[in-house]
Amino acid sequence: MNLRRDVFQAIADPTRRAILLLVASHTMTAGAIASNFDTARPTVSKHLQILTECELLEQKQAGREIYYYINAQKMKEVAEFIEPFRKMWDDRFNKLESIMKEYKSK
Repeated sequence: MNLRRDVFQAIADPTRRAILLLVASHTMTAGAIASNFDTARPTVSKHLQILTECELLEQKQAGREIYYYINAQKMKEVAEFIEPFRKMWDDRFNKLESIMKEYKSK
């Protein structure tokens, strides 16, 4: 059975977000990634599989090693989806701040 992974379900997990942060700066092998966590390597491998299926990570084989690196285009798509929500909340907080300043001045 081939499950379609959802990007937002993938990044909802704190371990997967931590993996993305690790790999964002440079490519890493699964072993190097796993050494940053106190979980079993198969658990980290499952996280890597999910991130790869969502296309947030890509793989490149070099000899016997598989290196994982961030898919910047996919991360950009996620950021573009989130941007209107960020703007909406910034506007709301700015309005709240102006109301609070007005309230304090009275």
